[in-house]
Amino acid sequence: MNLSTKFVQLPLILGTVGIALASAVLAYQASLIPVSHLINPDDLVKILQSSKGEKPLMIQVGSHVLYAQAHIPGSEYIGPASSASGIQQLRKRVEPLPRNKFIVIYCGCCPWSHCPNIKPADDALRAMGFSNVRVLYISDNFGANWVDKGYPTARGE
Repeated sequence: MNLSTKFVQLPLILGTVGIALASAVLAYQASLIPVSHLINPDDLVKILQSSKGEKPLMIQVGSHVLYAQAHIPGSEYIGPASSASGIQQLRKRVEPLPRNKFIVIYCGCCPWSHCPNIKPADDALRAMGFSNVRVLYISDNFGANWVDKGYPTARGE
């Protein structure tokens, strides 16, 4: 059991206080993702629009409401990585893939420093041995940092 999973289970033990504590810890963890793991929206758009190179598997690890409102075309919804079920779905989805598969994960539910989903997803993928994972750096939210900039967007599902 990794640190993120422990904090996801903490609210079950501590109730409301645990929820606040777990949320604060998970949000702080997002800021601990090394810069070398990040990709900015401009660079991802260039990769997606290029006719060269491998296209990444893109996985949204946030809420379904957010995904239904707007998401990156071709991305897959997995579920909030701050929950045990979301992490389980993520692991199930990527298990058969080669460990050098280019994967981009993103959320965009809230400002980067408050996102409870990114760090657990990144940790889970790296713990499984994936070496070519990038985390889409969304500083404010998906609407402001992707949709409002006119980047390709799909809706529904």
